[in-house]
Amino acid sequence: MPGKASCPGGLIVIGVITLCAVRINSEIWSNEVSDIEYGKLGSNVTLVCKASLSGYPVDWRLNGSAVLPRQALPSNSSLTLIDTDLSMEGNYSCLDEGGNLLWATKLRLGHMPGLVSVSCRMSNHHRVLCSWEQSVKTHLPTKYIASYRDRSNAVEPCHQDSFRPNECSILHPTVWHHYHIVNVTEVNPLGSETTLVRVQLRDLLKPDPPEAVTPEPVVGQPRRLLVRWRYPSSWPKDEGFPLRFQLRYRPQGSINWSLLNSTGTVLQITDVLVAHRHVVQVQAMDDLKFGQWSDWTPEVEALPWIEPKTDPELSRQSEEFTAFPDYAELESSTAKSPDIEVDKYRSLGVLISLGLIAGIVLSMLSALIIFLWVRHRRRDEVTKQELTSMVKMKSLPI
Repeated sequence: MPGKASCPGGLIVIGVITLCAVRINSEIWSNEVSDIEYGKLGSNVTLVCKASLSGYPVDWRLNGSAVLPRQALPSNSSLTLIDTDLSMEGNYSCLDEGGNLLWATKLRLGHMPGLVSVSCRMSNHHRVLCSWEQSVKTHLPTKYIASYRDRSNAVEPCHQDSFRPNECSILHPTVWHHYHIVNVTEVNPLGSETTLVRVQLRDLLKPDPPEAVTPEPVVGQPRRLLVRWRYPSSWPKDEGFPLRFQLRYRPQGSINWSLLNSTGTVLQITDVLVAHRHVVQVQAMDDLKFGQWSDWTPEVEALPWIEPKTDPELSRQSEEFTAFPDYAELESSTAKSPDIEVDKYRSLGVLISLGLIAGIVLSMLSALIIFLWVRHRRRDEVTKQELTSMVKMKSLPI
């Protein structure tokens, strides 16, 4: 029984020790991440063990290891890192002579902000989208503050989304002002840098390309193509801001384009090459000619209407079928229509009669020709005999 009573006591002691160990470890971890120091890459950075007594030496650790960078110079309660590089980043801690943790920090190294490269685009009258890229990779956490002012010097925030830190939007800009000044300030733990960009909204307006460009053949018209498209989805469906369009097309394989203008979204091409595949593209611009033409849409191909051709083999089979009909069908047709059979025999009798008459006429003509030929021949013989007699009589002596 005593053995059973001692077991729970032992478990309680082990549990208390475990909780204490967890608490100590959590305090160490908390101390390690509770402080972050930032230094400039390529410079000398000095870390000071803040919890140590002045003048007392301490032991330094990097990520829990006593092995420090070669450029690290410890001096009493401080550690100086010479000509820092990214390999020197990490968790630094200082211990007293008994190995107790005095202080810990995380060192981050990087560069100060530089000027950013800002570009703005305006795909409709209601919104200007500006974006930027770092010219210097700082390796440090960075945030941006964006604003703008117009010619009246009224400063307004440029709206930013948290999930797009490198973009901002100017909503409902005053297009009629000559220009806007966009201000983008980059901030990190080492400092800040401001970039100012002047944008001319009148020239900046550039619609997105039209959508759903669809060329179709026109039935019965081998030299025509009908092309349809839609306004870009980013352009507001507002009659106050119409677009104008340009359509260009060329035969496949050619480098020469033909150009057509339109204010609608349907256009008919009337001079394509017969039976040739053609390439079509469309671009858009503000109808008042503010800004620029959009980019061309991707190339779309189409073939004009081609007149269907009959297959010679099918035509020959059709003729053979007509020349040699199915006798079963003829018999069925005859049985159902006796008048057709009577008409057929009547026509046959007429043809026979005409043939007999033609034969009789030909026979009579032949007999007449033979008779005339014989008569003419006899007349020639009589004439010859008379001439012979006359010659003989002249030759006799008187």
